[in-house]
Amino acid sequence: MTLDSLQKNIGVSFNDQKLLKQAFVHRSYLNESKEFPESNERLEFLGDAILSFITSQYLFRTYPQYPEGTLTNIRSTLVKTTSLAITGTELALGQLLLLSRGEESSGGRTNQSLLADSFEALLGAIFLDQGIEIAKQFVEKVLLYKTESIIKNKSYIDYKSLLQELVQEETKISPTYTVIKSEGPDHDKTFYVAVMMGETPLAQGKGKSKQEAEQDAATTALEKRNKK
Repeated sequence: MTLDSLQKNIGVSFNDQKLLKQAFVHRSYLNESKEFPESNERLEFLGDAILSFITSQYLFRTYPQYPEGTLTNIRSTLVKTTSLAITGTELALGQLLLLSRGEESSGGRTNQSLLADSFEALLGAIFLDQGIEIAKQFVEKVLLYKTESIIKNKSYIDYKSLLQELVQEETKISPTYTVIKSEGPDHDKTFYVAVMMGETPLAQGKGKSKQEAEQDAATTALEKRNKK
């Protein structure tokens, strides 16, 4: 993957190629190179705000039937770290990251947080170089098309909150979550979590983050309840 091939893939031709390259400068790289005076963190900050605006506007216009709470949950699912990291992987952004040797050797190119950050930094760079309309087209092309799948699969629902409401209503006890084990290298771990009601095990779940594993466990617990 090169910067040229990325631009072809996303349909955006940068006027300022150095700005594009800036989007992939991890702060660790500054310790080993004087090519750039700063990392991509400021672009990431800008991109995060632009992503929230574009996503909010899209959901507001496209789904007039949904209340604020539902739109918020859908937006959160779209822009959470794991979602942006998947999109970053699809765009092969990890191959373009400028990292220190230590960061690279520890799996930085596949690190979910770095991939999500680089996506937001890229969006910030697109906005600065091309304006809001091109930024919108980019987000719609690579991310917002996933909304229908999120709604269809109901993956925007906070199953932890739903389980807590049901269990507390019946028992006055809040469910608790415990990590049973984790597997894999630091940059690509899988977590296994058990959800308990007091001393009673309700279900287990797994995921690429503790939060994802907890949601999976809560989902399984709710499915078991519905089958009773």
